[in-house]
Amino acid sequence: MSSRIKIIVPIPMGADGVAARASQLPAHLVLPGFVPEFVSVAKGAALGDSAYDMLLMDFAVAEAGMRAQQEGYAAVCIDTVSDSGLAALRSRLDIPVIAPGQAAFHVASMLGKKFSILTMWDEWFPLYEKVLTEYRLWPRVASLRSIKTRPDLEELLAGKEEVVFKKLEAEAHRAIEEDGADVIVLGSTTMHQSHAYLAGCLPVPVINPGQVAYKLCEMFLTLGLRHSKKAYPAPQAPNDAVYHGFAN
Repeated sequence: MSSRIKIIVPIPMGADGVAARASQLPAHLVLPGFVPEFVSVAKGAALGDSAYDMLLMDFAVAEAGMRAQQEGYAAVCIDTVSDSGLAALRSRLDIPVIAPGQAAFHVASMLGKKFSILTMWDEWFPLYEKVLTEYRLWPRVASLRSIKTRPDLEELLAGKEEVVFKKLEAEAHRAIEEDGADVIVLGSTTMHQSHAYLAGCLPVPVINPGQVAYKLCEMFLTLGLRHSKKAYPAPQAPNDAVYHGFAN
């Protein structure tokens, strides 16, 4: 029997946008017995560029994942490095819940002494500042760097490769040479199309956060691991209707 993994896209989008996000997991990366299913939130944020949008992302992702256990999923994977809704879903669910920020930053800390987050624009810096503070990982951070380019969260980097990839490469070299980074973490799962290019031209490991988070889901399920309910206790008086009312 296959283990279905619900992968929550944090921005509402159509089938083409979801397919572009799903392409970060080519078939050869999915082990037999696992079925990743990318599902967009019903409504919510647009760009994740502000505290306002961050709140919407938290709420929308939590709503989309709240029923995952009842729907028969074996695990939930959140498709955003902001880790939106992670703690709330771990509180509500008994199945594993994994997010790319936590996964990628901790793996980066295993591969080197200092990592830099390479992202599209400065407006996403608060997302990383929030999770890095929560995970107490600032001592391992060399820098946050962006190419100051407004992202397209549905088409992603398609059609922009020639320009965007070179800008990312140049900024990554600055992170390595000027900031002391010995690992580069892509700052968004929407940047996954640049991973192969950057991994092939940079002298340090490059982490594709969506892939790392998904593979951790497989590992947790294989080993029978899940988050601690002592760390993420279940609510004594759950009110799921508040979340589901948001989506309707």
